[in-house]
Amino acid sequence: MTPRLANIDLLNNCDAFPDPDKDPIGFEKLTGELYTLVWQDDEGSFPIGYLPISVLDVLVKTPTVVRGRMDVNPADKTIMLFHKPQTYEERTKLVAQLTSYWRKNQTFRSLKGWRDELWPVYGRHSELLFSMERAAMGLFGTTRYGVHMTAFIRRRDASSKYDFRIWVPKRSPSKSTYPGMLDNTVAGGLMTNEDPFECVIREADEEASLPEQVMRERARDVGIVTYIFITDERSGGEPGYIYPECQWIYDLELPSDGSVVPAPKDGEVESFSLRTVEEIQEQLAQGLWKPNCAVVMLDFLLRHGIYTSENEPYYDELCERTHRYIGFPGPHHEFHQPHAKRA
Repeated sequence: MTPRLANIDLLNNCDAFPDPDKDPIGFEKLTGELYTLVWQDDEGSFPIGYLPISVLDVLVKTPTVVRGRMDVNPADKTIMLFHKPQTYEERTKLVAQLTSYWRKNQTFRSLKGWRDELWPVYGRHSELLFSMERAAMGLFGTTRYGVHMTAFIRRRDASSKYDFRIWVPKRSPSKSTYPGMLDNTVAGGLMTNEDPFECVIREADEEASLPEQVMRERARDVGIVTYIFITDERSGGEPGYIYPECQWIYDLELPSDGSVVPAPKDGEVESFSLRTVEEIQEQLAQGLWKPNCAVVMLDFLLRHGIYTSENEPYYDELCERTHRYIGFPGPHHEFHQPHAKRA
């Protein structure tokens, strides 16, 4: 029998990268198997990502004319890459040249999920350094950005002690990542120069058939969720890649009369179901939710006072780690703040 998962287990399954302040031994052990991708500017060098040694080994074997100049320092386990072209456009072109070469040669399984979507990589002051195909981001461990939204209605009846009824999608069984698992109502990646709110409106239409007018009138920005995920076999590629992620989070209260309901549109979702809080808690405990979506749902339950310091033994840790610090540069630092705890 599969053991039931507590909320702290759900968080650990997603935010699996050790905190150097709280687990220095674990941090040193894991980073000993990684190279830090660094960038150099007028103020000095700073980290922007983590590469597994397996990716470095491939880089070494890749022709210089394809990957450009690479500076590797085995002593401090750092690597500089893509830094010689002078402009954002030139660097982005070099990144595309390398990742396309790997894709053509079927070097990494993760590149089979190529989407022709460019995602941003930021410098010290949140300036764009370059953009990269989303399927390749995990190879370099740079910070990824996205949007997640929870749609719900208010209904009070005997089936639940809470008045929330939440729309839960089941991912298509043909998805290359986490097929058939449960998800947040709407979720998607943030492309370069895309505004988070415009992104969630686009995703709401594509994935859930939610009208733009409804989104603009009712969707509410409720902050960010941050974590550092380590991939497994369900991620659609090689396990052990580091995914620092920042998700812009939205709540959408829909009319309780059922006049607006989400429906599958682009094939990403198999079906939607309206669930009570208790049903969702049971699904989470059974491990039916995609790992990062489980954490976003925990954030929803924390924000709405369903979990409190009285009924959740790891309340403080859940509040803190759903908003953990990510040490790579980017716009997430402008929004980073600890979860507002309830009294």
